[in-house]
Amino acid sequence: MLRLLALLAALPAAVLVLGALYMLGMTYLEGSPRGFWESLEWASETLSTTGYGADARWQHPVMVLFVMITQIAGIFLVFLIFPVFVLPFFEERFEARLARVLPPMEGRVLFHRYGPGVDSLVEELERVHAPFAILEGDPALARSLHERGYPVVLGRLDEDPALLAGVEQARALVTNADDHEDATFIMMARERGFTGPAYALAENPLHRAPMLKVGATAVYTPSHVLAAALAARASARISPPAEGLSLIDERVGLAEYRAHPDSPLAGRRLGEIQMRRRLGVTLVGQWSGGVFEPARGPETRIVPGAILVVIGQDRNLAKVEALAAPIPRSGPIVVAGFGTVGSKVVEMLQDAGEQTLVIAEQPGDGVDVVGNVLDQGVLERAGVREAGTLVLALSSDSAGIFATAVVRDFAPMVRLVARANRAPNVPRLYQAGADFALSVGQVTGHLLARHLLGDSGVMVEQGLQCTRMAAGRLAGRHPWQAEVRERTGAAVVAIERRGETLLDFPEDFRVEPEDAVFVCGTQASLDLYRRELDAAPR
Repeated sequence: MLRLLALLAALPAAVLVLGALYMLGMTYLEGSPRGFWESLEWASETLSTTGYGADARWQHPVMVLFVMITQIAGIFLVFLIFPVFVLPFFEERFEARLARVLPPMEGRVLFHRYGPGVDSLVEELERVHAPFAILEGDPALARSLHERGYPVVLGRLDEDPALLAGVEQARALVTNADDHEDATFIMMARERGFTGPAYALAENPLHRAPMLKVGATAVYTPSHVLAAALAARASARISPPAEGLSLIDERVGLAEYRAHPDSPLAGRRLGEIQMRRRLGVTLVGQWSGGVFEPARGPETRIVPGAILVVIGQDRNLAKVEALAAPIPRSGPIVVAGFGTVGSKVVEMLQDAGEQTLVIAEQPGDGVDVVGNVLDQGVLERAGVREAGTLVLALSSDSAGIFATAVVRDFAPMVRLVARANRAPNVPRLYQAGADFALSVGQVTGHLLARHLLGDSGVMVEQGLQCTRMAAGRLAGRHPWQAEVRERTGAAVVAIERRGETLLDFPEDFRVEPEDAVFVCGTQASLDLYRRELDAAPR
């Protein structure tokens, strides 16, 4: 505010001084006197760079230099005033509307720092109307979150420790900053009397023990879990062969496989394949052209080239993979990108006895081919066409999406596994040609959603949710013979009975009133399931 007031005072003064000097110069140097108002008008036009009208000719060298200096000063002021005075003024006025103290925290989850690692989780909490707040230190990001309608508090703990006033009432804490900031945040929250669960997303797994010591309930390293999931999809030697993230319990996972056009699954109806009876898995739906289509019953036809989303036990998922991608894998596993995720993927693959080849833009230990993965010459030198699998572990989502398209054009038959930062980019990777894609946000959602939401609703895939429901009108009926999927588009994938998770349902199986039913589908299909079967979330 003081800067703006100084500007408002300085501009009229500058116009007056320059107008007076111009009036004197025109009188004594040019011999063509100008009146006070004419001189004032000239000074205003020159400083604002709007022009001079008819008064645009001077003869005396000193006068010419004076006019030139004034013109340059005017241009300088235009570029100085807006970024230094005007824009900061409006930013300060806007930031003043951002909260600087926590809202009432009872029942809320507090996120410390926003980023790709928690975006899916925040969106899921908002979707189910679970209250939360975000403490963000970056003003630009805080404004963006505010514009999206998120409850955001602007501030940094190292500058204002009082920001955490009221945190003791929070339901849970999730910190997503640098590891040292995570530890400080947890310690300060505990000092204020917070006794609930505090989850930290760490960058370095070696920091897990110190964070637990300072008060964290659990510490996760999403980038390493993501690397494990990518490595498991690249190598059958790494168990589990699915993505490494349990869905309902440790025996049940979700996996995605591209139905190759030569696959015995491609083009066939579910009624012909009988996945549930013959393979022991449930096809929830398929990605085709970047759009997810739920499977709606026996007449659903598998689109050649589509990505199948399948739920089942790991050993059964491996059977689906063998059918969906019948191309024998040979050659090394090529990993493009050697950052935190890429290097961990390589480490896990080598520990499993796989032969690896690394592409990176910078030379270094462990790098086999130096160059850009977008360069077909680099792909040629790396032997991508002959590779068993290519893992794209690039740090930028836009680079990963384009690299997927480039690689798919160069090597149409190679198995392609890709990482993403943000969950909304996973469908774009599929559309570009990836066989499997997973984001850091999805990994964090898997790790924390059940802690924060319970089993009533966990987002397992972009746009796909698994919900634990009461038996409702399904009681007394067979879960697969009640035409649930045909009526609602949602699929019953498991039954929980007296603490045991049941996955196989014989012909005489019947749902009991006290059973919990695990149902997967889109939000619309789950809503329809609730209405049709009068089933409430459990």
